[in-house]
Amino acid sequence: MMNKIKQILAVLVLAGASVNGQTITETFGTGANAFSIDFVTIGNPGNAAQSGWGYSLGSVGYTFNLGKYEISRDQVLKANSAGGLGITLGNMSLYGGNGANRPASGVSWYEAAQFVNYLNTSQGFTPAYKFNGGAFRLWNSSDVGYDPNNRFRNTQAKYVLPSRDEWHKGAYGSPSGAWFQYPTGSNEPPTPEQDTTTGAVYNTSGNPGTGPSDVTLAGSLSAWGTMAQGGNVREWRETAFDGVNDSAGEYVSWSGGSWMEGAEGLVAFYASWPVGINEWPESGNIAHGFRVASVPEPSSLSLLLAGGAVLMAGRRRNRGQ
Repeated sequence: MMNKIKQILAVLVLAGASVNGQTITETFGTGANAFSIDFVTIGNPGNAAQSGWGYSLGSVGYTFNLGKYEISRDQVLKANSAGGLGITLGNMSLYGGNGANRPASGVSWYEAAQFVNYLNTSQGFTPAYKFNGGAFRLWNSSDVGYDPNNRFRNTQAKYVLPSRDEWHKGAYGSPSGAWFQYPTGSNEPPTPEQDTTTGAVYNTSGNPGTGPSDVTLAGSLSAWGTMAQGGNVREWRETAFDGVNDSAGEYVSWSGGSWMEGAEGLVAFYASWPVGINEWPESGNIAHGFRVASVPEPSSLSLLLAGGAVLMAGRRRNRGQ
């Protein structure tokens, strides 16, 4: 019994640890449709939020993984082929070309959610987001995995669009708990650069013709180790614009700016404008892309909760309580 408790304790310690720079690579699809996604572990659970512009963002009570890079065109095209998703990418011929490693831009929130669902179902998990007859729906109390506090996300899913707190923490936070104004681990604006691992991809000339860089060559890393959470393409977040995921007709939010915006698009608390869930596919705006996150699996959470209960019960017995 003591060995089992020690094993559970080790899991609890690992789950609560802040692991800076740890990259986890996960593979999806098979054969010609196989692709991988690199995730960075975001630890320091229960951190204090960052406050500014009348908001407090970035407090997350659990360790999670956030995509190191924005999702690429190649990853979406392979998911399209394997899962029949039908996601339409923007034609970037006027903005640096349609290379496989360019970000998957010109997608709506709706399409990004369908890509995330494919990641889940291809590995045997529950879809994160509910679609019925092609329309986005809310999870209901009769659904397994229903969360009354977030009716967008199913708790049985592993892969999700990052919430605004998850996204913000990965961009502007750090393992020490310190906050930064820019998603490059700095309070000073990065230099505008293209196709490199320094600076950030944003606009200084008023002419957005340059276009985004490859997802792995899109600027300096955040303090956690993510790339291009500022610049390159705007990124969809899961959270509704009003902060409450309680309507299938919500306006949703994005963050991070793009190659079209100036340095103001990179700063913490930069205000996006509301966009409808199924608005702005390729025909409407080409500057929107996304990254994905993975959250603790339900089985892991159950183990942690059960392990914590066992440990607390053992301590009470040992103390005669």
